[in-house]
Formats: sequence, structure tokens, C-alpha cells
Amino acid sequence: MEIRLGVLALLEAKPGKGDELAAFLQEGRELVLAEQGTVTWYAFKIDDSNYGMFDTFETDEARDAHLAGQMPRAIGQVATDLLASAPDIRTVDVVAFK
Repeated sequence: MEIRLGVLALLEAKPGKGDELAAFLQEGRELVLAEQGTVTWYAFKIDDSNYGMFDTFETDEARDAHLAGQMPRAIGQVATDLLASAPDIRTVDVVAFK
């Protein structure tokens, strides 16, 4: 397996919505489990209002499928209620992994 691509998404919760955003991310795991091309997926908390996700992929096609998949659509559906600003989504190249 050669993990060479990733997606980093940073999310800022509206005041008082951090717990709801964390719960949304926990539920989102089920959506990502169905994606064959997503090698790893992490949802994380930075502090009470800043959260994120990091995903890895072997191919451009797998990353593109993820970016067009269920999780980004789900984020779009809750963004107005939970997020203080638009998600900061970045595609990255993985230079090393263990």
C-alpha cells in the first residue's frame, strides 16, 4: 500500500456548537466506512470550537470520489447550523507515513 494523497479539513464550530459538531463527526464515520478508496480517516478536536478531519488515499481517483461523496454533502447540510465559517478544505501530498 502506498498512501500518497490526503485531505485536511478544518472546521470552526459556532459558539456553543462544539459538542454538536463532535457528535456529527462521530456519526460521519459511518459514511466514510462505506468508501472503498479511503485508506484512513481521522476526525479530531483541536479545542472547544476547532475540529478537523484528515483522510488518506492511494490514488487521485479515490480522493476525488471522497471529495464528491457523502461526507462533504453531509457537512454542507449542517454547515449553516454548526459552522462559524466555511470549512477550510485542503488537498495535500503525503510525504511519509508509518
